[in-house]
Amino acid sequence: MSTGFTQRLAHTQALLERIATEFTPAVFASSLAAEDMVLTDLILRNKINIGIFSLQTGRLPPETLAVIEQVTTTYDYAIELFYPNPQAVAAYVDNKGIDAFYDSVELRKECCHIRKVEPLGRALSGKAAWITGQRRSQSSTRAALDEQEHDTAHGLEKFNPLADWSEEDVWHYIRTHSVPYNALHDAGYPSIGCAPCTRAVQPGEDIRAGRWWWETPESKECGLHVVDGKLVRINKSN
Repeated sequence: MSTGFTQRLAHTQALLERIATEFTPAVFASSLAAEDMVLTDLILRNKINIGIFSLQTGRLPPETLAVIEQVTTTYDYAIELFYPNPQAVAAYVDNKGIDAFYDSVELRKECCHIRKVEPLGRALSGKAAWITGQRRSQSSTRAALDEQEHDTAHGLEKFNPLADWSEEDVWHYIRTHSVPYNALHDAGYPSIGCAPCTRAVQPGEDIRAGRWWWETPESKECGLHVVDGKLVRINKSN
């Protein structure tokens, strides 16, 4: 546990409670990663009025899908799942190939747009605020992450309650509270996305090095969170 953890935890819980009170309805976009399980536990353990959803891209590892069932069993809560448009997926696969995202950043972002960005827009429709599990220390693309920002693309407030948490903080909370988590974390996957776009990291590598490992660090965002001076959501054309 790093110095100041107790204060960070109290601040995060208070922030979640403020979001639930001042920004109704608010939702938490869970990727089912370790950070997201911390927020899931805080929300459900403390009965904070924030809905939880996840993007079921159709290419998630079985270990990630298992976390959804663990949440149901542990908290008696069903995470709402949003799926990509099947026609858009079929057109991409038929015209470009199921794994075309390996061929260029543009094709990878197009796949991410279909499987993540468009479903996210549907998930956020009609909401006043959304929450993510992003942290500043995760990667160079998140170093300037704000705890609160205005998401102009969706027209609502966006919160990153764990922005100043460390990796040590996350795992201290998980172990202290026996929070369920993705088994891939124990196999060298600190950051987990779709199965074909994620690998284990090597000692000394950035914790997001296993995401889209064939690209440069600056391009490693899916379109939900992208740095351009600050974190913003990009459109498909970017």
